[in-house]
Amino acid sequence: MSTTPDVPAARDRVRAPAPARVDGIDAARGLALIGMFVAHVAPAVSSPQVAELIAMADERPRLLFALTAGFGLGFISGGTRPIAERRGVLRRQITVRALILIALGLLIAATLHPLVYIILDVYGVAFLIMLPLLFLPARVALVLGGVLLAIAPGLAAAAQYDPQVVAAGDGEVGLLVDWVLTGAYPVIVWVPVMLIGLGLARLGAARPRVVASYALAGALVAVVMLPLTRLLPDEGDATAPVFAHAVSASALALGNVGVGLVIVAGMVTLTALAVPGVRRVAGAVLSPVTAMGAMPLSIYTLHLIVISAAKRVEDGYFTDDSWALTIGLVVGSMVFAWCWRRWLGRGPLERLLRAASGRSRENGNPARKDLPCASR
Repeated sequence: MSTTPDVPAARDRVRAPAPARVDGIDAARGLALIGMFVAHVAPAVSSPQVAELIAMADERPRLLFALTAGFGLGFISGGTRPIAERRGVLRRQITVRALILIALGLLIAATLHPLVYIILDVYGVAFLIMLPLLFLPARVALVLGGVLLAIAPGLAAAAQYDPQVVAAGDGEVGLLVDWVLTGAYPVIVWVPVMLIGLGLARLGAARPRVVASYALAGALVAVVMLPLTRLLPDEGDATAPVFAHAVSASALALGNVGVGLVIVAGMVTLTALAVPGVRRVAGAVLSPVTAMGAMPLSIYTLHLIVISAAKRVEDGYFTDDSWALTIGLVVGSMVFAWCWRRWLGRGPLERLLRAASGRSRENGNPARKDLPCASR
């Protein structure tokens, strides 16, 4: 006698809740944090080759960070199956988080005065801009993000040479101009990168075919765009036309995001798609970096406190650069994050931010319950 399968039970198995994190994305975010540490406090070197390697850590980590932020927004809003209910609740929670990040960034700048540009306030502004874009279809987000990324960095570069923009930056709306256009992390560049991450999260961040697609696309873009930037004038060439600077800035951003996509694909492959033996070894080796990426607000804020305390005067100038500090930040952050995550779970500031936004008071995560298995 044959039996009819329990259809609702089978459907429940397909829609079973999955982990709210993808280790490969966290590992990529952890690498971005390490790159920021190198960019912030690595000292000047005489070797051109080493200097070029250090210079690579100046731009790529920040764009990789924005890319993983887009993935994160995709995950908390439902992954491949965007939440249909309580979208307003999720948007309010993200708004609260964004406002707290803006306030924290401005507070750190006003009190600690670190010798680096701070991303927290710009990060918060970018979150606010992403709110109406949060539930775009995957391919719409990818196309929009790609088109804007081809244009926005050039606009930001050209704005540096516009007298009216420069004057506005020195006036009462200077902070707003800095956030949007002229700062080290202009949101008109960050938002397109976040859209790309959001779109990929919607397609399935760890689905083998999707991973292969964005790895190949990233590699092709990087191979084309990064050599092109060597043929164009660099940022310090005041004699070059503004248009050339704009093209160079857009090509560089595209190429660096391409590198970021390859890094994300590599980390996801190692931690989720490789054969079991490789996954186990990669997971163990990368676990300190993954732990850093799982608590980026805590690690980034702690690093600002450390480098602010490390300021000193050398040859009449304030500095915080040293190899000892660079290595100490990298190793110390990995040890702290690994221990904290192993024994205490969610990062300290992540817990506070979650509680302040109201997510920890909910009976279950409205986004998490519909989040599909990342590897499915």
